[in-house]
Amino acid sequence: MPLTFTLDPPVDRALRDGVLDLWADVTNAGGSVGFVPPVTREDVRPDLVGHLAGMAEGRTRLLVGHDEEGAVAATAFLALNGHRLMRHWLWLYTVMVHPRHQGRGYGRDLMAAAAGAARGIDGIEAVRLTCRGGLGLERFYASCGYREVGRVRGAIRVAPGDDRDDVVMLLPLDRVPHPA
Repeated sequence: MPLTFTLDPPVDRALRDGVLDLWADVTNAGGSVGFVPPVTREDVRPDLVGHLAGMAEGRTRLLVGHDEEGAVAATAFLALNGHRLMRHWLWLYTVMVHPRHQGRGYGRDLMAAAAGAARGIDGIEAVRLTCRGGLGLERFYASCGYREVGRVRGAIRVAPGDDRDDVVMLLPLDRVPHPA
C-alpha cells in the first residue's frame, strides 16, 4: 500500500514523536541523516527542534509520509533559501524512509512528492540537496532526476580514518515531469 504524503501537517506530539522515532531508526539502520549510529531520540531531538523552529518562522516546510497504519514512515524538510540572490531554489534536508518500508519504492515516491511540493512554492525553480558519498546515494538521487553539481572530497568524517565526500545534487524542476 502506498504512503500518504502531507505537506505542512499540523505539528502535534504524535508527529514529533513519529519523526524522532523515524530519525533514530533510520540512523541506527545506517542511514545518512546527519548522525553516526548508535543514537537515541534524545540525540536527534535538538536537530528536530531546529527544523521545527524553521517551520514556525516560515523558512522550512515538512513533507511527511504516513503508512497504512498512520505511522510516520517518511519525511523530507524543504528549506527556503534566505539569500536574496538564491531564492529561486530550495534545500531538501533529512530525507528519510523507515527501514521497514525500504525496498518498496517509497523513496522514489517521497522524492516525487518533494519535487511536487517544491513546484507548488511560488518562484522555486530547482531543488538542491547534499548527500554522503560512499553509500550509493548519488545513484539513487540521479535515478530521481537529480544531477551531481559538486563534490567536496573527504568533507564528512564519520569516524577517524573514515572520511566521505559531500556530494551536491540539483534537480531543475523544469526537467521533472508533472504528475498526471
